[in-house]
Amino acid sequence: MSTTATQTVAPPVPGTYAVDKAHTEVGFIARHLVGTKVRGKFTDFDATLVIADPPEQSSLEAEAATASIDTGQVMRDDHLRTNDFLDALTYPKLTLKSTGLHRVTDREWKLDADLTVRGVTRPVTFDLEYHGTGPGMQEGSSVIAFSATTTIDRRDFGVSFNHSLLDGSVVVGNKVQIELEVEAALQS
Repeated sequence: MSTTATQTVAPPVPGTYAVDKAHTEVGFIARHLVGTKVRGKFTDFDATLVIADPPEQSSLEAEAATASIDTGQVMRDDHLRTNDFLDALTYPKLTLKSTGLHRVTDREWKLDADLTVRGVTRPVTFDLEYHGTGPGMQEGSSVIAFSATTTIDRRDFGVSFNHSLLDGSVVVGNKVQIELEVEAALQS
C-alpha cells in the first residue's frame, strides 16, 4: 500500500522584498533555424515584491535594461539591440507589473502580469513555483525564492524581424520562453 503525502510550505512573511541580483536571473529561450535553443539573459534588472496577507494580494514590479541583453555572442547581442528586435535606443526598458496572483497549491501559483516590450503592453501568465522562505546570509535576515516561466509570441510585442531561407524556413522562431529565477530579501 502506498501513500501520497501532500507537502506544504510556509507562506512568506508579509513585507517588501528586494531581489538579490547576485542570485536572480532574468532569462529567455528562443529557437534558431530548425530548433536549436538560444539562451540569453538580461544582466541589468531590478524588481520589488510586496508580499501581502493573504498572498493573493501581493504585487511585483520589475524592469530590465534592454541594452543589457546577453546571449554570449557579441554580434548577435548587438543585432538584438537594434530596431530589428528590441530597439534599445528607443525602448531602453522592459517592464513587468503584476495584475493578479492565484494559488494552485502551496508551491504552485499563477502570476498574471502586464509585460511591456518595445512600448507594447500585453497580459501574460507565468507558472510560478514557490521554493519557500528561509534565513538569508546576514544574521536575522529572511529570503524567499521562486521560479517563473511563460511563453510569448514576440510578434505580439512588435518584434517581427525575420529572415527567410531559400527553402522558406525562418531564422528565428516566434515563440520566446521567459524564465525567472528569483531570490529576494525582506527589507527591514
